[in-house]
Amino acid sequence: MKEAVKYKSGFWDVISSILNGAKLTLHHFLNFRTRRTQEYVSDENYFKQPDGLVTLKYPYEALPVPDKGRYRLHNEIDDCIVCDLCAKICPVNCITIDSIKATEDIGVTSDGTKKRLYAATFDIDMAKCCYCGLCTTVCPTDCLTMTPVYDFSEVDIKNMIYHFTDLTPEQAKEKQLLYEKQQEEIAAAKAAALAARNK
Repeated sequence: MKEAVKYKSGFWDVISSILNGAKLTLHHFLNFRTRRTQEYVSDENYFKQPDGLVTLKYPYEALPVPDKGRYRLHNEIDDCIVCDLCAKICPVNCITIDSIKATEDIGVTSDGTKKRLYAATFDIDMAKCCYCGLCTTVCPTDCLTMTPVYDFSEVDIKNMIYHFTDLTPEQAKEKQLLYEKQQEEIAAAKAAALAARNK
């Protein structure tokens, strides 16, 4: 008998909730002429209007994102010194870096740091990223940043890998061969100097 009473009171709670929802829907439906004018979310009065439209027309309208938010990563490769600190600190190993030592002067970053390495590979797999922000914290040249882009869904998960290298595979192979040749020449010169010293 107790269970029947519980069910009965629950039933009327459900009916009451449905009627309240229908009443609210009907209220909005009947007041469609008194809705507020459509304003973009960037307008200063957007959040001050108490009545009217309550949805955004995404993607034409979007809520402003916080400046300090953690969203998609971006690397400014011209300022990158390929130090590998971001890849080492990443807790989920979503950053892959292959570097090649330069045989010549390759310039400086925007903050004056000398570049000594080429980035043969600089990939960030955003499907693995946990958005912790550690990689941006340790970056000595501040070239790795989190952008305000948060809506970057893809159909194919392979498209979530972002490539930031400044070399094509052919150029990377050429630079690697130049470095290996330079190392061989240095080793030969050292061997010749050692042989001359021993005589």
